[in-house]
Amino acid sequence: MKRIVEIVPARPGWYARWRLTPEATRCYPVTLWALLEEADGTGREVVGIDCVGQWPGADDNEAGGEFVRYLFQTPDSGRPEDAEPPAAEQTRTSGPRLQPVAAA
Repeated sequence: MKRIVEIVPARPGWYARWRLTPEATRCYPVTLWALLEEADGTGREVVGIDCVGQWPGADDNEAGGEFVRYLFQTPDSGRPEDAEPPAAEQTRTSGPRLQPVAAA
């Protein structure tokens, strides 16, 4: 079992690309990076958690999706062609969702 050692926010422009079918991919913005460590302290890895709560190796990722890679695209160059539509345009009905939290 792995444990989380550190969590840091992801800079704008990072995306996780997932293969949905042999011909189709989808990118979701990465919201944070997590440093994971084996329980015995021997191995470490960094995973990006995207805006829908998926990360490589998670048991509850969207069915049929296979992680391809992380990519960085400068914010001024726009979004990747296969990026998920902005929240106002989303039609997706399954999977975890991040909800905004009001400031205290």
